[in-house]
Amino acid sequence: MVVLNKIYTRTGDGGDTALGSGERVSKAHLRISAYGTVDETNAVIGIVRLHTVDTALAELDAMLVRIQNELFDLGADLCVPDRGEPLACEPLRMTAAQAARLESEIDTLNAELQPLRSFVLPGGHPAAAHLHLARTVARRAERQMVALKAQGGEHVSDAGITYINRLSDFLFVASRWVNARTGGGDPLWVPGKTRS
Repeated sequence: MVVLNKIYTRTGDGGDTALGSGERVSKAHLRISAYGTVDETNAVIGIVRLHTVDTALAELDAMLVRIQNELFDLGADLCVPDRGEPLACEPLRMTAAQAARLESEIDTLNAELQPLRSFVLPGGHPAAAHLHLARTVARRAERQMVALKAQGGEHVSDAGITYINRLSDFLFVASRWVNARTGGGDPLWVPGKTRS
């Protein structure tokens, strides 16, 4: 259980912070950037949810609530690197089942959509526009996680990378589903539209 009874500790005033394992690292460490960007993705999804209270979008809102919780799981996974050493408690790790659930939900949402004939411009319904923003932030988190894993001595779970990759796919399909469900359709890219 998490207990937060004091918000500021002053322990990070020198520019470092503690991982879940107790190890202290620079706040500029790529691991901190990775799970910070996962947290940013979660915050953008919170903004999306301001626009999914409509009963027509309730199915998606329920999915987003679960995803927000799973993003905390992913942050916890990243916060306690697997260094092959025993820890005081069992760390929370992402599972393949979490990404598989996203795939199933992508298929469910996508079944209602027409095939794409052009790239989609971010926009349309406010929820769809914010889903595109969440998608791009999730892709940034993925790039940071992959870069972290490529560094010597740094572990990032395969399940975590799969999850964040699948999440950005989910967010794209969800944006299209919102635009279809609300009747506006997707704004589409018209190549060279403004060339004269």
